[in-house]
Amino acid sequence: MYVSKKRVYEIARELDVPSKDLISALAEMGMEGLRAVNTVEDEEAELIRELYLEHQQRAPAPEAAEAEAEPERPKAPRTVGDPRPPIVAVLGHIDHGKTTLLDAIRRAHVADEEAGGITQSIGAYQAMVDGRPITFIDTPGHKAFTAMRARGAQVTDIAVLVVAADDGVMAQTLEALDHIRAAGVPIIVAINKVDKAAQNLDKVKQELAKVGLNPEEWGGDTITVPMSALNNEGVDDLLEMIVLVADMEDIRGEPAGSLEATVIESHLDPGMGPVATVIVRNGTLRERDIIVVGAAWGRIRALMDHRGQRLKEAGPGTPAQVLGLSDVADAGDRVERVASQSEAKRLAGSRQQAAREQRQTARPLMTFEDLLEQKETVKLYLVLKASSAGALEAARSEVASIEQLEGVEVQVLHEGVGGITESDVLLLSTVSEGRPLVLGFGVKVDNKAKQAAESRGIPIRTYDIIYDLTEDVSRAVRRLAGPELVETKVGEAEVLQIFDIESVGRVVGCAVRSGRVVRSGTVRVLRDGEFIHAGGIATLRRFTQDVREVQSGRECGIRLRDFDEVKVGDVLEIYTLEEVHPE
Repeated sequence: MYVSKKRVYEIARELDVPSKDLISALAEMGMEGLRAVNTVEDEEAELIRELYLEHQQRAPAPEAAEAEAEPERPKAPRTVGDPRPPIVAVLGHIDHGKTTLLDAIRRAHVADEEAGGITQSIGAYQAMVDGRPITFIDTPGHKAFTAMRARGAQVTDIAVLVVAADDGVMAQTLEALDHIRAAGVPIIVAINKVDKAAQNLDKVKQELAKVGLNPEEWGGDTITVPMSALNNEGVDDLLEMIVLVADMEDIRGEPAGSLEATVIESHLDPGMGPVATVIVRNGTLRERDIIVVGAAWGRIRALMDHRGQRLKEAGPGTPAQVLGLSDVADAGDRVERVASQSEAKRLAGSRQQAAREQRQTARPLMTFEDLLEQKETVKLYLVLKASSAGALEAARSEVASIEQLEGVEVQVLHEGVGGITESDVLLLSTVSEGRPLVLGFGVKVDNKAKQAAESRGIPIRTYDIIYDLTEDVSRAVRRLAGPELVETKVGEAEVLQIFDIESVGRVVGCAVRSGRVVRSGTVRVLRDGEFIHAGGIATLRRFTQDVREVQSGRECGIRLRDFDEVKVGDVLEIYTLEEVHPE
């Protein structure tokens, strides 16, 4: 039997209150588990309405609450900054509708106020949803998304993963998902093309659950929105979910704070010169500001929005075109405000010089052997590509079966079917720690991937035999773990006498029964066959001479390091530790 359900945000809308306020009030009444997107049955929805209204009636008026407050009680710290528009990127498999979705949002939610009614293509735009702006990066695709992260820029707040209802989770869907997870931003899944005859929502949701995106209506925490971007169905629901996630993430910016702005796109315009599209995350960018962007600099001549209108300033969450730079900037470059033109010229000039020197002394491509020499690193990050799904499964299984040594972590950031691409290399270049390695089983490496690997020093290895791949990864793990310490017993001595010498300490007179005693060795003290102590040798003497070792059949004097409880009759076992380096 069908049971009608509602999401909590829909109840909040009926009560005319923000979702966050409703959820906070319910949490105070012991219902902590609810989120804006949780679904409840009609009876539960009615109970939530009643409880919230009762809670509001019991709540004291603001004046009374202020009067009753204890002045000495410390107040909770206020979150820094004001709520700002969330910055959203749209990713997914080719032909699943990323561009169609962005076009649909632009048509329905971007005001055409510029001359001619044509929205300018600047690489980003703002859509208005119930009076609230959302900033969309209008460069769909995870390659651009990761290229900015590879340059140290984390621009996006929320990622929308587009999955076609008639295709489901595909190779590039998984690739995009890996890139989103590496960025660590919230994910909303837009299940597009529900108007298609071959659509199968349940199948798509099952596939999403298999890759760790369990839909919230199935008890998971992944928001899924069925829609048809072509027919403009469900687009408003998606935008509403973006606003809700932004509220839950409490995305904020401080207009008067330090400037955090990043270039997402740039080009050379015949009439305007170098033009850069930037998105401001914090602070405010203004006309006449003197800025340095990578190796370019300039005084901002004009700021333009996506409608072609002039801006006096761009605050947190705002995209804007910047005119007035000396050169074309690179995507991912940070915008820095400086005090004077002379400082801007000096800083840009030093970066240009550094770039020239770097080109002249370009870092050679890191080889697999170079990677193994990096013994201080204990993490190995992999991208695994194979010629077919079966080959990928075999390679994945082999990598998973490799012995995991203590102190070494192997993590597969992405795996997929097909040749090694620039995107694979860019994903590894975003890793700030550990050692990266791209592995290919039965596949080729395209030229852009080779160039990206060479410029970033990331090794790529390809194999036709699975066991060669396994052996190389095993060798990398062993080398990263460092040399193995192997303990070897070299001798045994019996304690015959004890000498307590002033200013020296306790010295034991011993007879070497077998092997030899070495000063560099480790001693285990055994009493009646039971272990008592383990430690080093402070001094080793033969009569009055300091010696390095004493052979079997001879006597010697030993002073143990940090242990004076030895007794006559104790047995001293002598061991050495040797480093065994893996091949």
